Amino acid sequence: IKQITADFDNIQLDETEEKPRIGIVGEILAKYHPTANNHLEKVLYEEGAEVVMPDLMDFFMYMAYDDVISYKMLAGKWLDKFKSEISIKLMEFYRRPMRKALLNSKRFSAPRTIEQIAALTKGHVSLGNLAGEGWFLTGEMLKLLADGVNNIICLQPFGCLPNHITGKGMIRELIRSHKGANIVAIDCDAGVSEVNQLNRIKLMLSVAKERLKNDVTA
Repeated sequence: IKQITADFDNIQLDETEEKPRIGIVGEILAKYHPTANNHLEKVLYEEGAEVVMPDLMDFFMYMAYDDVISYKMLAGKWLDKFKSEISIKLMEFYRRPMRKALLNSKRFSAPRTIEQIAALTKGHVSLGNLAGEGWFLTGEMLKLLADGVNNIICLQPFGCLPNHITGKGMIRELIRSHKGANIVAIDCDAGVSEVNQLNRIKLMLSVAKERLKNDVTA
């Protein structure tokens, strides 16, 4: 892993071309499955953007961390909390070599722990939101904003109530609390017009490119 990171660090880049960084968050299937999101990554790449995709492992850690939150805030069982804490430690153990390599990288940043992501949501949303992607969806957007990725696409299946609360429902608050935040919610459903999706994405991209052109954080 150390050698792979070093190889990427030493790749020569074209510094004359700067692309807007676009983060993708949302419901787990819509976020990662190209058929569900109409090949969003490819669309963004072809439109001249740099795609930032959160780690899949963070989602599994969130699922485990829910038992910890449930025990502390709701009526969760201690045994479930204990098993989940062990699971998180095991996942972090296997991710440790990667974290160490990325910490020493000049181009990449190491992943945050699930506890750090949860801490970012303080003052925005309660950790008691456990349905669907729950508080983790807000946490992913806050993580991207903290890492300087101000342009975010939030994907949601049509009528996904948890996402309407902790995803789409948090956009106005995040724009208010983070200067330069450029966030758009996109419905992913068989009955939704692909042209309408593309128009909303291109509108968001035009704002991102304009801010980048004018030396505004993008």
